[in-house]
Amino acid sequence: MKRRVLMLVLAWLAPMLAATAATLELPLLFSDGAVLQRGRPLPVWGHAAPGAQVEVEFAGNRGSTVAGADGRWSLQLPAQPAGGPHVLVVRAGGELRRIADVLVGEVWLASGQSNMEWPVASSLHAAEDIAGANDPLLRHFKVPKSWAATPQTQLAGGQWLAATPQHVGGFSAVGYAFARELRQVLGVPVGIIDSTWGGSAIEAWMDASMLGLDAAALEARMAERRAADARTEAATREHVARWPAVDPASEAFAAAGLDDADWAPITVPALWEAEGYAGMDGVAWYRAHFDLSDAEAAAGVTLGLGQIDDSDVAWVNGQRVGATTNAYNVPRVYRVPAAALEPGRNTVAVRVEDTGGGGGIAGAPGEVFLETAGGQRRALEGWRFRTATVAVSADEGKNQIETLLYNAMIHPLQPYPLAGVIWYQGEANAHDDAAFRYRDQFKAMIGGWRGAWQSPAMPFLWVQLAAFHSGDDRLRADGTVADSPWATLRESQSAALALPATAQAVSIDVGDTHDIHPRDKRTVGHRLALGARRVAYGEHDLVHSGPAFRAARARGRELELEFDAAGGVLATRGGGTTPRGFEVAGKDGRFHPAEARIEGATVVLRSAKVEQPVMARYAWKDDPGEADLVGQDGLPASPFRTQTW
Repeated sequence: MKRRVLMLVLAWLAPMLAATAATLELPLLFSDGAVLQRGRPLPVWGHAAPGAQVEVEFAGNRGSTVAGADGRWSLQLPAQPAGGPHVLVVRAGGELRRIADVLVGEVWLASGQSNMEWPVASSLHAAEDIAGANDPLLRHFKVPKSWAATPQTQLAGGQWLAATPQHVGGFSAVGYAFARELRQVLGVPVGIIDSTWGGSAIEAWMDASMLGLDAAALEARMAERRAADARTEAATREHVARWPAVDPASEAFAAAGLDDADWAPITVPALWEAEGYAGMDGVAWYRAHFDLSDAEAAAGVTLGLGQIDDSDVAWVNGQRVGATTNAYNVPRVYRVPAAALEPGRNTVAVRVEDTGGGGGIAGAPGEVFLETAGGQRRALEGWRFRTATVAVSADEGKNQIETLLYNAMIHPLQPYPLAGVIWYQGEANAHDDAAFRYRDQFKAMIGGWRGAWQSPAMPFLWVQLAAFHSGDDRLRADGTVADSPWATLRESQSAALALPATAQAVSIDVGDTHDIHPRDKRTVGHRLALGARRVAYGEHDLVHSGPAFRAARARGRELELEFDAAGGVLATRGGGTTPRGFEVAGKDGRFHPAEARIEGATVVLRSAKVEQPVMARYAWKDDPGEADLVGQDGLPASPFRTQTW
């Protein structure tokens, strides 16, 4: 009997023991449904038992090697033409891995921050793109958001998914539009590796050498950050510990007569991170009181509750009056009917859910208000706050810190062969002096990634920042722009065109003044695809960019600007010969709006306020949506200035 029990126990444990003993590991990119780069030698690598004989088979080719003392192994198979599906077979020390449904085609890495991460499901053409997704030869691999203090050899997760209605909603919208056009033009399988993190700074995507840091300097910075993170997390946990957790779906805190004396006072508007709750995500509540006369209560009021990050539900005197989901930068304005109001004291309660990054009731002070039916506004003050159910972690902000995303989300991809990179990032660096530093950082990053892949001419394409009213422009009293970090960042991006095998997709005409995430991702993906067709696939006669400024010449009271434009043709969006968005300045450097006219491949500028113009600029502000100079193919001219100061 004992023997039988022992055998049953061993049989039950066998799968777990086998899993524990398993030592053969491949990068997650080598998984079912993978797309491999055509026309390039194929490296295959991984881990196995030290000293194990490793054999790899793929598409009729075989290779073998021996795992080193640390278990690492790598080998290289011959280049393959586009096609498939194939099976990748790896054997080592009695273990076997069969990677099925492997295609060979074009593989592009899509990286950057939220505008590259932005999914098809939330884009302008979501319904059409999802319903029409039926292409098993277009595939997408999403790298999970992750960070590490040292370079990693394995991703935190991810899998290859084909473009179907079931899956495509989660694909990068820009990446999908880009890949779909390449599929149509090239007729081969296309894979997109989506390695993105919203709000990330360029420094996080660079390693120490790209940043010009030695190992000791980097470790010193990391040690300082670890200590600061520990202090911040401890302080937040201490603040949160005063309140027991409650069901995040509970509406008990909305009641008008609730005793909120043990709640904490809090500044509104302000992200709660700035109010002592750094690193906190989850659900928390805000409450405030306001007084109304009999007439005001009888007529109803309007409440402005600022820009709430990310979602909210609002009540007045226990009655629900409004809700908004996942719209961190949309001012909340809720109409409150007379039926929900009382003469005298009234209570507003707001439940806020933050899923990551900043949280709370933010925005401008003027966006938090009480407005009577007669149009009189007064401030909503005296806010109190408590948490419901939250998590506290020092992981917040890791997408801003040097090397951390590179280590976990880029380094493990190497040396998986790529056709090239598409990049959409810069919003997080479009501030103060960081916007100017970006030009050196961006070039260093491009060179560093090319070096890491041992591909010095690897095509690198990017999206220039779209139009958006950031509020970061410094304005003069007359309303003209004295300094624009967003415009400077765009200039820094354009400077990288000096590197070989690069292209830029200008997007100032498809931005949204009120939303940092413009929803038209198709146009952006199309413009990147034009760049790829020119730079990576040799369509040298293809027009892939709009007019580019070349030179300026003074002509008395006028300034003539020369452009490199396809066919020597300039135009305006929508037709006409008087483009908008130009300014001129004299030797004093003060810019004034200019009258502009197109003459062939030149634009001639003049201003009644500038007798002798010596310099010009175009689309030089955060939101230059009115700037409308285009080429004969309708592609927009990039923002520029004729002199750098």
